[in-house]
Amino acid sequence: MKKALQHHHTTRTLPFWKNLLCAFVAVLIVLLPPVHLAKANILDTFGDFGVKDEVELGKKFSVLVKSKMPIIEDPEVTSYVSGVLDRLKENMPPQPFPFEINVLVDNTLNAFAVPGGYVFVNTGMLLELEHEAELAGVLAHELAHVTQRHIAKRIEQSQKVQLMSLVGMLAGAVLGATTNSGSEISSGLITGSMAASQAALLNYSRDDEREADHMGLIYLTDAGYNPIGLATSFAKIRRRKWESGSNMPAYMSTHPAVEERQDYLADRVASLPQEIQNRPDDDTRFKRVQVLVRAQYTDPNLALAYFAKQKKTPLVLMGQGIAASRVNKVKQAAAYFDEALKGDPKDYLILREAGKFHYTKGDTTKAITLLQKAAVKNPEDLMTLFFYARLLNDKGDSKSAATYYQKILKTLPEDSEVHFFYGKMLGQSGDEFSGHLHLAYSALYRNDKKKTAYHIKKAEALATNQKQTSAIELIKKQRDERAAYWK
Repeated sequence: MKKALQHHHTTRTLPFWKNLLCAFVAVLIVLLPPVHLAKANILDTFGDFGVKDEVELGKKFSVLVKSKMPIIEDPEVTSYVSGVLDRLKENMPPQPFPFEINVLVDNTLNAFAVPGGYVFVNTGMLLELEHEAELAGVLAHELAHVTQRHIAKRIEQSQKVQLMSLVGMLAGAVLGATTNSGSEISSGLITGSMAASQAALLNYSRDDEREADHMGLIYLTDAGYNPIGLATSFAKIRRRKWESGSNMPAYMSTHPAVEERQDYLADRVASLPQEIQNRPDDDTRFKRVQVLVRAQYTDPNLALAYFAKQKKTPLVLMGQGIAASRVNKVKQAAAYFDEALKGDPKDYLILREAGKFHYTKGDTTKAITLLQKAAVKNPEDLMTLFFYARLLNDKGDSKSAATYYQKILKTLPEDSEVHFFYGKMLGQSGDEFSGHLHLAYSALYRNDKKKTAYHIKKAEALATNQKQTSAIELIKKQRDERAAYWK
């Protein structure tokens, strides 16, 4: 806080790029529910703006988003989008930082990336596209904005831009943007790190967009996808705008070059060898993830209405089962799951979701049979292991359950639900310190300020050695990072 006050009194002497970063944080206040700038002063962090600073800026942006928006932790979804990203990265030049992708539960058609390799895609985008190649096209464009350092270069080149001008332009770019739920968030994000461009008012030039389209198409093609995916993703987003009149990134609805970009992308694809243009789409896993996201993370009644119009495949029946269970139509849900299992008794995802359903409804015998089968079919599915761990604990085998919880947390360290049940189990078994520690993490990742403080205080009172004291210091550090953005 002392350093923040010092910066407040010396603003006029700061480098202009630091003023730009300050403007970036100011706009995030507009984009997301209110945060306190004084608590999140990022000027203390940066020296000369370079790759290290990009990473730090991206990390702070990621923490802010996670402190305000629900993130999907289901490994079926997260591993899928990570796999698409990894496939694109394989043929990219080496990058100075790793990339991280998260899926936000939000109906708007947004995807965006920020410096440092942090990528976000909304559930609305996942559900609107028709092919994996289109999703890959969106992400390829995103990656191109990051790899070409468009935002970083604009920060470096902004030395002659006055801070108040930047703030005014930023506010003009994003004010009035709302999600379906009414909470403020950027709609200036389009399928490409146009997110960060509009969000930070580092408006990308036409040259930036052309370069991102050019490089994105290269990344998409080199990854083995049908290259038309980038152009058709643009077309689908524009079509959605005319159909609904909403849920549309402002950039896509107003920028005069969108049609031109679609045309030249189509022309470039037409110039490629025929075997590349004719690459088949493999949308098997993409469609599975779409069913799961629609059933689990959208309005359950709307999901049921959607599935009712689809061909009754085992996967669609599973989706109906998930959505029906969410509105407590237990008998209907059970019937849907039974029919799905009858249609494909070997699909681990159907086995997993049916097992989850029967567990939550109290039929542990049926649940354990289904979950065991799911684990055999896919031993790496962490959601299956999570519910299996809960079953083991219910049966008194907390030692085996702990092994599964620990394995899950190595891959999903920010899953609040896993921390919650693991913490409860530890507390019940007598390890009160660890129990409160994991319950504190659970509350932290749910952005529950009061419960986080409560369980940290309880754990701190129980700490008896240096290892436990260090664990308290670590969670306090993580708490402080998020608390800077809590109300």
